[in-house]
Amino acid sequence: MYNPVIKTRVRKIGTSFGVLLPKKIIEENQIKNKQDIELILLRKNKIKTIEKAFGITKEAKPFQRSKEDRW
Repeated sequence: MYNPVIKTRVRKIGTSFGVLLPKKIIEENQIKNKQDIELILLRKNKIKTIEKAFGITKEAKPFQRSKEDRW
């Protein structure tokens, strides 16, 4: 099962940084140890920009069509 967006936190591991994936995501996507995967990085403020562009945020107002063009 494909899950397009998950939230996780970057953590310091030795002198590097790492990201922990939830077990559910690992199982659903059949991720194995040492398997190469691709990640798309979006910072929180970028996600809000994308959500606003598509009108899916809490602040988005419902669409209302103007009735002036109808008789």
